[in-house]
Amino acid sequence: MLEMRPDCEKCGCDLPAEMPGAFICSFECTFCTECADGLDERCPNCGGELLDRPTRARALHARHPPSTERKFKG
Repeated sequence: MLEMRPDCEKCGCDLPAEMPGAFICSFECTFCTECADGLDERCPNCGGELLDRPTRARALHARHPPSTERKFKG
């Protein structure tokens, strides 16, 4: 199951699990749309392809909570 990380690793903006607009690589590095576009859709951490992250319905958060660990280093 995907971690559904809560923020963009590059700019720190919030990326709620139930909303579109996040991109991930195969290691689940997570970036917002604007940052992914600026990265030519390649993960700067591993070089992998950044793809649209699926959304998780809010009704499923209690049973399958998204991650709360932020990865932005600022």
